[in-house]
Amino acid sequence: MLITLIQKEMMHHILSVRFIALLVMCALLIPLNFHINYHRYLQRQIDYQEVVKKENNKDPAEQPWTRRQITDPNLAVSKLILKPTPLSVFGTGLESALPSYLGMTRNGIQRGEAALSTAPIAFLFGHLDFVFVVSTVFSLLALLFTFDAVAGEKEAGTVRVTLANALPRDIFLWSKLIGGYLIFIIPFLVSLLIGLLLLVFQGFPLGETDIFPRLLWLICVSLLYIGVFFAVGAVISIYFDSSKTALIVAFTVWVFAVLILPRVGFLTAQVVAPAPTAESVYREKAAQRAESRASLEAERNKISSELIQDMNIMSGVSMVGVGPDFMEKINEKMAPLEEAARLKYRDLAEQLDGRYQQKRRHQDKIGINLSRITPTASFISLATDATQTGQVIRNTYFQTGNRYYDTLDAEMFSKMSEGGVTEKEGISSPMPPPPLVKLTLAETLQHAAIDLLFLCFFAGALMTVAFLKFFRSDI
Repeated sequence: MLITLIQKEMMHHILSVRFIALLVMCALLIPLNFHINYHRYLQRQIDYQEVVKKENNKDPAEQPWTRRQITDPNLAVSKLILKPTPLSVFGTGLESALPSYLGMTRNGIQRGEAALSTAPIAFLFGHLDFVFVVSTVFSLLALLFTFDAVAGEKEAGTVRVTLANALPRDIFLWSKLIGGYLIFIIPFLVSLLIGLLLLVFQGFPLGETDIFPRLLWLICVSLLYIGVFFAVGAVISIYFDSSKTALIVAFTVWVFAVLILPRVGFLTAQVVAPAPTAESVYREKAAQRAESRASLEAERNKISSELIQDMNIMSGVSMVGVGPDFMEKINEKMAPLEEAARLKYRDLAEQLDGRYQQKRRHQDKIGINLSRITPTASFISLATDATQTGQVIRNTYFQTGNRYYDTLDAEMFSKMSEGGVTEKEGISSPMPPPPLVKLTLAETLQHAAIDLLFLCFFAGALMTVAFLKFFRSDI
């Protein structure tokens, strides 16, 4: 009986105009989306290779660490360059907002421009990717498919006739949900398959071991997310007897669940737990560095004047010029002062960075937790973790940059005086940037377990509400 009712529900949807609209939208939106994003990825990959090639093929005479004098403390001696991930074709996430590189300077870590800062004029119309299409477009379509599943039959009077034939209510409701869900995901999966074949034809490495399993995970999460909004539509359709009322309520719920509440969580976090910007921290460290250099320069002038005065008294004549021995004496007296100033600045910089990271982590944690009141936030977190463009890659990127800077500080920056003169004649070139280690799929699933549980909870809770309400309804 259940299979017969499911087939009837599927035929009802297939013969409707909404199914034709869904089919056309899927056939155009998903493959075209993949095609455009893949070409953007290829362009980002070319830009990345050009930057790496430029860094590696510099003339040795132009390398910062080969200079006897490094007068600019903001000069980057090395760069940790962010490599675009192939899975960004499906979800851009935070990748386009991250700095293109992290430059290692004596004043700290300097951030390069994000990809969005050089985006073409087409970004005025928004950026579409698979994650956005599923989270926004298909969630709305799922509600449009289910808002009148029960309310429409109540208006037509067919639900009373159907249930009068000793048909259990749970079988009736299951047929509505399963039939509508199956007929909804068939065009979705077919268009997804067409889009993947188009990517493979253009050279996308779909068969790689770190890409195909993650893509399967992304598809499964997308189907679960669509199922959540089918449950939302079922609840609305059961609670209201009028299809027009159910449609208005469904659209209102979608606006709040998808567009408003996920962003309100992070806006609330900024008010509850404010944090400074990275640029403000960098400027504060640069100001402290400049103040330290000015203080040391004043000390150097004072020591120089005292030495000249002592030499004038000893020689009985006025000295006009000074030689290498004189500069060596000044450097000898300045060495402990410069070392003390360097250690003081390093401790201060670590304190500033520590407070900044702590406040940002606290703010992000509050924002993420508050946004989890909607399934959209959980889905986006799961999807961007799967595509390696979410908060995990952001944290890994900055942590790798901090560790690389600490290494350079110990091997190179600590051997430079505040005036820029190396204390040793030969400072070797810095070690190359470390690779950006990414989480395995198993580690990603472990990190995303909370969001997955939230998404399953939404699906289960909404289905329970729908069935309980339908069992108690007076048809």
